[in-house]
Amino acid sequence: MRQIVLDTETTGLATSHGHRIIEIGCVELVNRRLSGREFHRFLNPDRDIDEGAERVHGISRADLETAPRFPEIVDDLLEFLKDAELVIHNAEFDVGFLEHELGRMQHARPKITQHATVLDTLTLARKMHPGQRNSLDALCKRYEVDASKRDVHGALIDAELLARVYLAMTGGQTALSLDADIEEAARNVQASAGARRTGDLNLVVIKASDEEAAAHEALLDKIRKSGTCVWDNVTKA
Repeated sequence: MRQIVLDTETTGLATSHGHRIIEIGCVELVNRRLSGREFHRFLNPDRDIDEGAERVHGISRADLETAPRFPEIVDDLLEFLKDAELVIHNAEFDVGFLEHELGRMQHARPKITQHATVLDTLTLARKMHPGQRNSLDALCKRYEVDASKRDVHGALIDAELLARVYLAMTGGQTALSLDADIEEAARNVQASAGARRTGDLNLVVIKASDEEAAAHEALLDKIRKSGTCVWDNVTKA
């Protein structure tokens, strides 16, 4: 299962006022773990940035004078997003800006859904936590995701935070990658255990209680709400 957690920063709030994307940040999840692959670009919008927007993300027009323009990076972006599920907080905003940019350049496939599917974590959070604040900041606090290094909004850091929040929301899995030392230790354990013959062991099988089975099913329901649940493809004995 391949997912891309995506965020953008813009010159302002509305494409109807001619506002443009100035930063795109994406991180890749494969089977609910960060793969280490990311896509990050700053973009020259060829227009001024609203003061309110600049206070939020700290990016000035002068910072972007030598940055590429959207048509220069679009092929790389769409190749990175291709056939993935996009995980976006308030997807209507980001997708709207992406499609606005594709429309401006008269791209042959101007709809994001022509390249990937979309999951809106804001919609998901509102269903899970009705009547509560569900901004990314609020969700970081609720799910104890450390956002202390985030002084201002940035597309890449927000995508990384959203990845952690999304995993916590949809199953409690917050470990995004294995440390190399842990992987090496696991290989050593497997190697030392390889000489054992399982036929020589008197294994005890403990079946899950009704309460444990119900808790397991509730967890799977959370994962299903977010997309594909790979457990459903496992043949049960």
